[in-house]
Amino acid sequence: MIHIGARIVLLSALLAGCAALAAPTTGPTAIPTLIPATAPAPRTLTVFAAASLTDAFQEIGRDFEAVHLNVTVTYNFAGSQTLHTQLNQGAIADVFASANHPEMDGAVKDGLVAAGAPLDFVTNRLVVIVPADNPAKLQSLADLRRSGVKLVLADKTVPAGKYALQALGSMSNDPAFGSDFNTQVLANVVSYETDVKQVVAKIQLGEADAGIVYISDSIAAPELKTIEIPVSFNVVASYPLAVLAQAPNPDLAAVFIAYVLSPEGQAILKKWGFTPIKP
Repeated sequence: MIHIGARIVLLSALLAGCAALAAPTTGPTAIPTLIPATAPAPRTLTVFAAASLTDAFQEIGRDFEAVHLNVTVTYNFAGSQTLHTQLNQGAIADVFASANHPEMDGAVKDGLVAAGAPLDFVTNRLVVIVPADNPAKLQSLADLRRSGVKLVLADKTVPAGKYALQALGSMSNDPAFGSDFNTQVLANVVSYETDVKQVVAKIQLGEADAGIVYISDSIAAPELKTIEIPVSFNVVASYPLAVLAQAPNPDLAAVFIAYVLSPEGQAILKKWGFTPIKP
Protein backbone atom coordinates (compact mmCIF):
# COMPACT_ATOMS: atom_id res chain seq x y z
CA MET A 1 0.00 0.00 0.00
CA ILE A 2 1.65 3.21 -1.13
CA HIS A 3 0.06 6.56 -0.23
CA ILE A 4 -0.57 8.83 -3.23
CA GLY A 5 1.80 11.38 -1.75
CA ALA A 6 4.53 8.73 -1.61
CA ARG A 7 3.88 7.87 -5.25
CA ILE A 8 4.30 11.51 -6.23
CA VAL A 9 7.57 11.72 -4.29
CA LEU A 10 8.78 8.56 -5.98
CA LEU A 11 7.86 9.85 -9.44
CA SER A 12 9.59 13.17 -8.79
CA ALA A 13 12.71 11.41 -7.57
CA LEU A 14 12.78 9.14 -10.60
CA LEU A 15 12.34 12.05 -12.99
CA ALA A 16 15.06 14.03 -11.22
CA GLY A 17 17.44 11.06 -11.23
CA CYS A 18 16.70 9.99 -14.79
CA ALA A 19 18.59 11.07 -17.83
CA ALA A 20 18.25 14.67 -18.97
CA LEU A 21 17.43 15.60 -22.57
CA ALA A 22 20.10 17.67 -24.30
CA ALA A 23 18.96 20.48 -26.60
CA PRO A 24 18.98 19.80 -30.38
CA THR A 25 22.32 20.66 -31.94
CA THR A 26 21.30 21.06 -35.58
CA GLY A 27 18.04 22.32 -37.07
CA PRO A 28 14.47 22.06 -35.85
CA THR A 29 14.18 18.34 -36.64
CA ALA A 30 17.25 17.24 -34.64
CA ILE A 31 16.49 14.49 -32.03
CA PRO A 32 17.41 15.33 -28.41
CA THR A 33 20.20 13.23 -26.92
CA LEU A 34 19.46 11.13 -23.79
CA ILE A 35 22.14 11.73 -21.16
CA PRO A 36 22.20 8.78 -18.68
CA ALA A 37 22.35 9.52 -14.96
CA THR A 38 23.87 7.27 -12.31
CA ALA A 39 21.29 5.25 -10.32
CA PRO A 40 21.69 5.04 -6.54
CA ALA A 41 23.98 2.23 -5.42
CA PRO A 42 22.08 -0.85 -4.18
CA ARG A 43 21.67 -0.97 -0.41
CA THR A 44 20.29 -3.61 1.96
CA LEU A 45 18.47 -2.61 5.12
CA THR A 46 18.56 -5.40 7.72
CA VAL A 47 15.79 -5.48 10.32
CA PHE A 48 15.78 -7.77 13.37
CA ALA A 49 12.13 -8.03 14.40
CA ALA A 50 9.99 -10.02 16.84
CA ALA A 51 8.34 -13.03 15.18
CA SER A 52 4.86 -11.62 15.76
CA LEU A 53 5.72 -8.76 13.37
CA THR A 54 6.41 -11.08 10.44
CA ASP A 55 3.37 -10.44 8.26
CA ALA A 56 2.98 -6.73 9.00
CA PHE A 57 6.68 -5.93 8.57
CA GLN A 58 6.93 -7.89 5.33
CA GLU A 59 4.17 -5.71 3.88
CA ILE A 60 5.80 -2.57 5.24
CA GLY A 61 9.09 -3.69 3.69
CA ARG A 62 7.51 -4.13 0.25
CA ASP A 63 6.05 -0.63 0.37
CA PHE A 64 9.33 0.81 1.62
CA GLU A 65 11.24 -0.80 -1.25
CA ALA A 66 8.73 0.57 -3.74
CA VAL A 67 9.53 4.17 -2.82
CA HIS A 68 13.29 3.77 -2.26
CA LEU A 69 15.15 2.94 -5.45
CA ASN A 70 17.68 0.09 -5.20
CA VAL A 71 16.88 -0.58 -1.53
CA THR A 72 16.19 -4.14 -0.36
CA VAL A 73 14.74 -4.80 3.10
CA THR A 74 15.77 -8.12 4.66
CA TYR A 75 14.44 -9.51 7.93
CA ASN A 76 15.50 -11.78 10.73
CA PHE A 77 12.31 -12.76 12.58
CA ALA A 78 12.63 -14.58 15.90
CA GLY A 79 11.77 -14.30 19.58
CA SER A 80 12.91 -10.96 20.97
CA GLN A 81 15.23 -12.70 23.42
CA THR A 82 16.88 -14.62 20.57
CA LEU A 83 17.40 -11.44 18.55
CA HIS A 84 18.97 -9.69 21.54
CA THR A 85 21.33 -12.62 22.05
CA GLN A 86 22.31 -12.66 18.36
CA LEU A 87 23.08 -8.94 18.43
CA ASN A 88 25.15 -9.40 21.58
CA GLN A 89 27.11 -12.11 19.80
CA GLY A 90 28.05 -9.77 16.97
CA ALA A 91 25.22 -10.01 14.45
CA ILE A 92 25.01 -6.85 12.35
CA ALA A 93 21.69 -5.18 11.59
CA ASP A 94 20.23 -1.72 11.09
CA VAL A 95 17.00 -1.86 13.11
CA PHE A 96 15.85 -3.83 16.16
CA ALA A 97 12.09 -4.16 16.84
CA SER A 98 11.26 -5.96 20.08
CA ALA A 99 7.95 -7.31 21.44
CA ASN A 100 8.77 -6.02 24.91
CA HIS A 101 10.80 -3.43 26.77
CA PRO A 102 13.10 -5.73 28.79
CA GLU A 103 14.91 -7.01 25.67
CA MET A 104 15.17 -3.53 24.19
CA ASP A 105 16.33 -2.10 27.53
CA GLY A 106 18.92 -4.87 27.67
CA ALA A 107 20.11 -3.96 24.18
CA VAL A 108 20.47 -0.33 25.26
CA LYS A 109 22.40 -1.35 28.36
CA ASP A 110 24.68 -3.53 26.24
CA GLY A 111 25.54 -0.60 23.98
CA LEU A 112 23.81 -2.14 20.97
CA VAL A 113 21.42 0.76 20.32
CA ALA A 114 22.39 4.07 18.71
CA ALA A 115 22.07 7.31 20.63
CA GLY A 116 18.49 8.30 21.31
CA ALA A 117 15.71 6.50 23.14
CA PRO A 118 13.90 3.61 21.42
CA LEU A 119 10.39 4.48 20.23
CA ASP A 120 7.20 2.55 20.99
CA PHE A 121 5.41 2.02 17.68
CA VAL A 122 2.56 -0.42 18.40
CA THR A 123 0.85 -2.54 21.06
CA ASN A 124 -0.57 -6.06 20.99
CA ARG A 125 -2.77 -8.33 23.13
CA LEU A 126 -3.21 -12.05 23.71
CA VAL A 127 -5.80 -14.49 22.39
CA VAL A 128 -6.34 -18.26 22.59
CA ILE A 129 -6.23 -20.09 19.24
CA VAL A 130 -7.67 -23.53 18.50
CA PRO A 131 -7.69 -25.67 15.32
CA ALA A 132 -10.43 -25.05 12.77
CA ASP A 133 -12.18 -28.32 13.67
CA ASN A 134 -11.63 -27.72 17.41
CA PRO A 135 -11.30 -31.43 18.29
CA ALA A 136 -11.22 -30.75 22.04
CA LYS A 137 -14.48 -28.77 21.79
CA LEU A 138 -13.04 -25.81 23.68
CA GLN A 139 -15.58 -23.02 24.12
CA SER A 140 -14.22 -20.86 26.94
CA LEU A 141 -11.10 -20.07 28.91
CA ALA A 142 -12.32 -22.32 31.71
CA ASP A 143 -12.06 -25.30 29.31
CA LEU A 144 -8.26 -24.93 29.24
CA ARG A 145 -8.10 -26.64 32.65
CA ARG A 146 -9.97 -29.73 31.46
CA SER A 147 -8.03 -32.98 31.79
CA GLY A 148 -6.56 -34.19 28.51
CA VAL A 149 -6.44 -30.82 26.78
CA LYS A 150 -3.11 -30.26 24.99
CA LEU A 151 -1.89 -26.67 25.32
CA VAL A 152 1.11 -24.99 23.67
CA LEU A 153 2.71 -21.79 24.97
CA ALA A 154 5.72 -19.72 24.05
CA ASP A 155 8.58 -20.24 26.50
CA LYS A 156 8.69 -17.96 29.53
CA THR A 157 11.85 -16.34 28.12
CA VAL A 158 9.79 -15.20 25.11
CA PRO A 159 7.66 -12.05 25.65
CA ALA A 160 4.46 -13.83 24.52
CA GLY A 161 5.17 -16.70 26.92
CA LYS A 162 5.77 -14.36 29.82
CA TYR A 163 2.57 -12.46 29.03
CA ALA A 164 0.59 -15.73 28.82
CA LEU A 165 1.78 -16.73 32.29
CA GLN A 166 0.79 -13.31 33.61
CA ALA A 167 -2.68 -13.66 32.10
CA LEU A 168 -3.17 -17.13 33.58
CA GLY A 169 -2.02 -15.82 36.95
CA SER A 170 -4.60 -13.03 36.78
CA MET A 171 -7.33 -15.57 36.06
CA SER A 172 -6.29 -17.59 39.11
CA ASN A 173 -6.85 -14.48 41.24
CA ASP A 174 -10.47 -14.36 40.09
CA PRO A 175 -12.94 -16.46 42.13
CA ALA A 176 -14.72 -17.40 38.91
CA PHE A 177 -11.68 -19.47 37.93
CA GLY A 178 -10.30 -20.44 41.33
CA SER A 179 -6.80 -20.25 42.77
CA ASP A 180 -5.78 -23.60 41.24
CA PHE A 181 -6.72 -22.60 37.69
CA ASN A 182 -3.18 -21.60 36.73
CA THR A 183 -1.73 -24.89 38.05
CA GLN A 184 -4.33 -27.00 36.26
CA VAL A 185 -3.86 -25.21 32.93
CA LEU A 186 -0.06 -25.41 33.05
CA ALA A 187 -0.33 -29.14 33.74
CA ASN A 188 -1.84 -29.41 30.24
CA VAL A 189 1.11 -27.74 28.48
CA VAL A 190 2.72 -30.20 26.04
CA SER A 191 5.43 -27.86 24.74
CA TYR A 192 6.99 -24.44 25.20
CA GLU A 193 8.10 -22.86 21.92
CA THR A 194 10.88 -20.40 21.09
CA ASP A 195 8.50 -17.89 19.46
CA VAL A 196 4.78 -17.38 18.83
CA LYS A 197 4.94 -18.47 15.20
CA GLN A 198 5.98 -21.92 16.40
CA VAL A 199 2.93 -21.98 18.68
CA VAL A 200 0.71 -21.14 15.69
CA ALA A 201 2.38 -23.86 13.63
CA LYS A 202 1.66 -26.49 16.29
CA ILE A 203 -2.04 -25.61 16.22
CA GLN A 204 -2.16 -25.51 12.42
CA LEU A 205 -0.61 -28.98 12.29
CA GLY A 206 -3.11 -30.34 14.81
CA GLU A 207 -0.37 -31.17 17.34
CA ALA A 208 -2.20 -29.40 20.16
CA ASP A 209 -5.72 -28.34 21.10
CA ALA A 210 -4.99 -24.72 21.98
CA GLY A 211 -2.27 -22.10 22.17
CA ILE A 212 -1.92 -18.58 23.52
CA VAL A 213 -0.53 -16.08 21.03
CA TYR A 214 -0.96 -12.44 20.02
CA ILE A 215 -4.07 -11.19 18.24
CA SER A 216 -1.81 -10.33 15.28
CA ASP A 217 -0.85 -14.00 14.98
CA SER A 218 -4.50 -15.04 14.82
CA ILE A 219 -5.16 -12.46 12.08
CA ALA A 220 -2.31 -14.00 10.08
CA ALA A 221 -3.89 -17.47 10.48
CA PRO A 222 -7.59 -16.83 9.74
CA GLU A 223 -8.36 -20.54 9.40
CA LEU A 224 -7.95 -20.96 13.18
CA LYS A 225 -10.68 -20.26 15.70
CA THR A 226 -10.14 -17.98 18.68
CA ILE A 227 -11.27 -17.60 22.28
CA GLU A 228 -11.07 -14.05 23.56
CA ILE A 229 -9.13 -13.15 26.70
CA PRO A 230 -10.98 -10.30 28.45
CA VAL A 231 -9.19 -7.02 29.05
CA SER A 232 -9.27 -7.63 32.81
CA PHE A 233 -6.95 -10.63 32.37
CA ASN A 234 -5.11 -9.66 29.20
CA VAL A 235 -1.69 -8.07 28.93
CA VAL A 236 -0.91 -5.10 26.71
CA ALA A 237 2.44 -5.66 25.02
CA SER A 238 4.28 -2.50 23.95
CA TYR A 239 6.70 -2.85 21.04
CA PRO A 240 9.76 -0.54 20.83
CA LEU A 241 12.16 -0.19 17.91
CA ALA A 242 15.49 1.57 17.45
CA VAL A 243 18.43 2.16 15.12
CA LEU A 244 21.35 -0.03 16.11
CA ALA A 245 24.76 1.35 17.05
CA GLN A 246 26.59 -0.70 14.40
CA ALA A 247 23.98 -0.11 11.69
CA PRO A 248 25.60 -0.15 8.21
CA ASN A 249 22.84 2.23 7.03
CA PRO A 250 21.85 4.45 9.98
CA ASP A 251 20.26 7.11 7.76
CA LEU A 252 18.12 4.55 5.95
CA ALA A 253 17.23 2.88 9.27
CA ALA A 254 15.91 6.21 10.56
CA VAL A 255 13.81 6.65 7.42
CA PHE A 256 12.41 3.11 7.85
CA ILE A 257 11.42 3.84 11.45
CA ALA A 258 9.76 7.07 10.32
CA TYR A 259 7.74 5.06 7.80
CA VAL A 260 6.66 2.55 10.48
CA LEU A 261 5.41 5.50 12.55
CA SER A 262 3.76 7.21 9.58
CA PRO A 263 -0.02 6.98 8.96
CA GLU A 264 0.68 4.47 6.17
CA GLY A 265 2.86 2.25 8.35
CA GLN A 266 0.47 2.41 11.28
CA ALA A 267 -2.45 1.49 9.00
CA ILE A 268 -0.63 -1.66 7.88
CA LEU A 269 0.06 -2.64 11.49
CA LYS A 270 -3.60 -2.08 12.38
CA LYS A 271 -4.69 -4.27 9.47
CA TRP A 272 -2.62 -7.12 10.93
CA GLY A 273 -4.24 -6.88 14.36
CA PHE A 274 -1.92 -4.50 16.21
CA THR A 275 -3.09 -1.37 17.99
CA PRO A 276 -1.28 1.65 16.53
CA ILE A 277 0.55 4.06 18.80
CA LYS A 278 -0.39 6.85 16.42
CA PRO A 279 -4.08 6.78 15.36
